[in-house]
Amino acid sequence: MSRSESGNTPNQQGGGSSVQQLKDTASQVASQVRDLGSQARDAATEQYQAVRDSATEYYNQGREKAQQWEQQLEDYVREQPLKSVLIAAGVGVLLGVIWKRS
Repeated sequence: MSRSESGNTPNQQGGGSSVQQLKDTASQVASQVRDLGSQARDAATEQYQAVRDSATEYYNQGREKAQQWEQQLEDYVREQPLKSVLIAAGVGVLLGVIWKRS
């Protein structure tokens, strides 16, 4: 059997290794892209968690501060009920005048 009969000419054999090299390179590139995607996803997840934790902390601090103000206001109203009622009435009259003009 000659070389032309077997179907394997020297050019085809050399081309086969080039194709294999391209496949190997493509496989390596695909693997690297997957690794980079995974790293990017992990970094984004870490940043999301950090922002979420920070937002939760700020929310809790704001809530505690609002509860403290509410308690202070209640204490003030209990200590000086007449003054509190007069202040509330004055604010109501002032808001009524402002809304009536607009």
